Amino acid sequence: MSPPALRLGFVPLLDAAPIIVAREMGFAEAEGLALELCAAPSWSSLRDMVLWGQVEAAQMLAPIPVAIALGLVGPVARLDILQVLSVNGDVLGVSSAIETRLRGMGFGFDFVDAKAARAGLAAAVTGELRIGVPFPFSTHAALVRHWLAGEGPAFSLHTIPPPQMAEALAAGEIDAFCVGEPWGSVAVERGVGALLLPGAAIWAAAPEKVLAARHDWIGTQPETVARLMRAVWQAGRWMDMPANRATVADLLARSEHVNAPPELLDRALSGQMVISTRGEERRVGDMIRFHAGAAAFPWRSQAAWFACQLARIHGLDVAAAVGAAMAICRTDLYRANLRGVGADLPGASSRIEGALDHPTAVASERGTMILPRDVFFDRAIFDPTRPDC
Repeated sequence: MSPPALRLGFVPLLDAAPIIVAREMGFAEAEGLALELCAAPSWSSLRDMVLWGQVEAAQMLAPIPVAIALGLVGPVARLDILQVLSVNGDVLGVSSAIETRLRGMGFGFDFVDAKAARAGLAAAVTGELRIGVPFPFSTHAALVRHWLAGEGPAFSLHTIPPPQMAEALAAGEIDAFCVGEPWGSVAVERGVGALLLPGAAIWAAAPEKVLAARHDWIGTQPETVARLMRAVWQAGRWMDMPANRATVADLLARSEHVNAPPELLDRALSGQMVISTRGEERRVGDMIRFHAGAAAFPWRSQAAWFACQLARIHGLDVAAAVGAAMAICRTDLYRANLRGVGADLPGASSRIEGALDHPTAVASERGTMILPRDVFFDRAIFDPTRPDC
């Protein structure tokens, strides 16, 4: 008997890797699943594919299920976050014109100092800075808002599908962007801009994409959900092995997946970024994570951080928003379904975000585990029990 078909939606990005690898490297098949991968041209279309049952689950921008839980997308079905697919992986870039102005001011493009980059932009830009982001409810938008709040230049956010970001920059529709790889590197390769920062320079452990599904479907398909979660988690663990990086890049490069040169994908996977047409290289130690440091764990406090920001923007009750966001993080299913395959599980399901300035041992079900640094560039601290937006 053939295994049951399961439709998974994705947008062509590096961080779709766990679901692509789960299928292509046999992790899904080993769990008795036949995955059908369904590409979407934009995040709005992918969101609707999940909500209307065209796919059972999907790669999703982490804030989209949160926005739905807060009632910001209309009266639609609840989406739950099963696990995180990727941490970090975004880049911020500027047009060639702004790059030239920054270099004329002596800005060094160190690809590290978010405060200096913000100050440089404030001095180099007159008027409003038009910044492209993939979706209004996205980690990209949240990072930009946090970064430029107060001391940055005036800015506006413009929704551009990731594969079109370089084209929009070249056409003068935007002045800057925050996008997931490899589409920032594509802008550099096309000679239309330079990379200013990795997203990790703003928040060292930002959840970028999650595996999401309708709450009602999850409730009726517990065994299928468990198999899917195990397959995706094991794919993430396999991808974190350096020896497998070239294979991952080659798989993602295929036309039916990300359809980008493997060398561009490898830059983010290795953390060796080319930031300008001059060929300048910068090493980013935590450019993207799929598994290490409990990367896949759906921390309720991270959803709460997004909810707090959205509540402030949209005039919602903060406590209610935080509660709704934390409820959709299925840490219960993560623990139940992944304990048996070797996942080391944190002792808590929520934490104070931004508190770790260096790798730190914390309690886990096995004793202790090491969590990577998670600081914000401005040393902000977010306590979900006392949210200060």
